Amino acid sequence: MTQQTIGVKINPSEEDIHIGPLTVRFLITSENSSGSIAAFEVVVPAARRLAAPAHSHDHYEETIYGVDGVLTWTIDGKQFEVGSGQTVCIPRGAVHRFDNNGVLDARAFCMITPAAIGPQFFREAAEVINAAAGGPPDRVNPGNPE
Repeated sequence: MTQQTIGVKINPSEEDIHIGPLTVRFLITSENSSGSIAAFEVVVPAARRLAAPAHSHDHYEETIYGVDGVLTWTIDGKQFEVGSGQTVCIPRGAVHRFDNNGVLDARAFCMITPAAIGPQFFREAAEVINAAAGGPPDRVNPGNPE
């Protein structure tokens, strides 16, 4: 007997969002969790880093679980290497960033509580980063390469 539950869906976002060399795929969105959690997978190729500068979040915690490879997270000036099976929680307000300093691609599972951002945030970030084509983004008109 199969029971169907309204509003439940496996992998709610079937899209890969490419932000420069990084790939983000949402597994749980705010809409699927009544706003309590958002979860996504991020793949960072070997010897690549987050295109954005170090940043902080005032409205949510971010918890990272290493799946493959190793990501070096810098959190409030201290470095933490998060490999397969390891977890780090980034508290609200902590300034952070990550790099893949290794020779293997890294994959991590990221959880945001509460679910303050979702796929649209990363789509918009991808538009700006990808339009920059390796140079600094045009903060006034991200779609204009001139």
